[in-house]
Amino acid sequence: MAMFGNLSDRLVEALGNLRSKGKLTAADVDGTVREIRRALLEADVALPVVKEFVAHVRERALSDDVNRALNPAQQVVQIVNEELIRILGGDQARALQLAKQPPTVIMLVGLQGAGKTTLAGKLAKWLVEQKHSPMLVAADLQRPNAVTQLRIVGDQAGVPVFSPEPGNGVGDPVRVARESMRIARDKMHDVVVIDTAGRLGVDEVLMQQARDIRDATQPDEILFVIDSMIGQDAVATAKAFHDGVGFTGAVLTKLDGDARGGAALSVAQTTGQPIMFASTGEKLDDFEVFHPDRMASRILNMGDVLTLIEQAQKAFDEEEARKAAEKLANEQFTLNDFLKQMQQIRKAGNFKKMIAMLPGVPKEMKAAIDDFDESALVRIEAIIQSMTPLEREQPKVLNGSRRARIARGSGTSVSEVNDLVKRFEQMAKMMKNVARGGMPQIPGMPGMGMPGGGRAAQRKQAAKQKNKGKGRRVSGNPAKREAAAEQAATKQSGAAFGGSAFGAGAGAGAASGQPTPEELEKLQRFLKQ
Repeated sequence: MAMFGNLSDRLVEALGNLRSKGKLTAADVDGTVREIRRALLEADVALPVVKEFVAHVRERALSDDVNRALNPAQQVVQIVNEELIRILGGDQARALQLAKQPPTVIMLVGLQGAGKTTLAGKLAKWLVEQKHSPMLVAADLQRPNAVTQLRIVGDQAGVPVFSPEPGNGVGDPVRVARESMRIARDKMHDVVVIDTAGRLGVDEVLMQQARDIRDATQPDEILFVIDSMIGQDAVATAKAFHDGVGFTGAVLTKLDGDARGGAALSVAQTTGQPIMFASTGEKLDDFEVFHPDRMASRILNMGDVLTLIEQAQKAFDEEEARKAAEKLANEQFTLNDFLKQMQQIRKAGNFKKMIAMLPGVPKEMKAAIDDFDESALVRIEAIIQSMTPLEREQPKVLNGSRRARIARGSGTSVSEVNDLVKRFEQMAKMMKNVARGGMPQIPGMPGMGMPGGGRAAQRKQAAKQKNKGKGRRVSGNPAKREAAAEQAATKQSGAAFGGSAFGAGAGAGAASGQPTPEELEKLQRFLKQ
């Protein structure tokens, strides 16, 4: 399920009802505000935050600036987007405060079960990617097997763990935390991440231990780790830790679960401290910097193109991509190359999450994404690896008997082998278009320059493409032809991403679901690599 799924659907539906309104009345605004209030309350957003949010939206939506706008509905969408950004912490993500004299000390606090230990490993792995040399410290000596779990997580992240005590109720966590400072300096670790104990509920013993560790290590950052699914309790817990220990930022965990979003929309506003990171899955790579503006765009189904590009650039090998592009341009793309592309897609992480970052994904498409079985990628690999080198290089030799043999060898059916060959041919055509500077067209995904599904729609789209450009004059000047081609590509990119549920109109800007010119330019550069 996509993060904030229920909240997102409710808000998109409420704002979508304004789309057909040429002029907004006070009754229209009040009706929309009521739906927004109901959606936020159902998402377990704290009542004071809801009251303030809807009051701001209503006041701004009824202003003269909106009433005089050419497209007032778009203006209301933009207002909601800006207010979401505000309560999520502002326009920009806050970076970690690094110590002038290493090591930088990061202390993790929170209730038991919030996911602190796993989060410590994710944060450490992210720090390694940022060219740091972190060390994990096992200062949770209370919870059974907490020390063992941190050692396992540290090993998976490729990061050393300082754990001199066995835990399970044995050892002094304050002494461990203090000793870790000396070890970090001796072994040249520039960041120390301290995993502290939690409790099932807030109590004075928990707070006192956290204060003692804080005083012994003087951390540069104290990150409050909060389970996104605890709902209304998020505010009370956050206030208790803020008053009892103090923290400089929050981290949201379990955003991939049935999270209704209330914690995210309440914590920053009620404590005054920013949300800095988000954990979006069980794998160590399911971790990202929290950008309030991007998160607001995801909630309103406007997509998150920048994060999508960043994740793709991190996962895809540029040299391999360049070689694949050359092969595609020369029509030499084989099933071996297709296999490498599949493996890189798997490396990129959760495919469903990446698709959900596209702008304007309709409700039925979200359902299809949720039903997508990522194990299909494993079956694709098995099928291709069951082929001979000749069959991978020349798929045209795949007759009936060869396909039956491949099906037996890969543990799949002949129909699955046939489907793979068909998809390979379709992907080769699509990627060939991308290699020549075009935009990808994925069948059945509306709003991305793609047919909306069904044979009739596909025939209509094919006819449209066939007739495109008929009767147009082409300049004999090569420089003018190149300039015209660039202009057409830019126009095509804008149209490809213009499928927001809110439509297009004057003054839409970010609220229309269309990426900014900077995002489009970055996306085009990435696709042309």
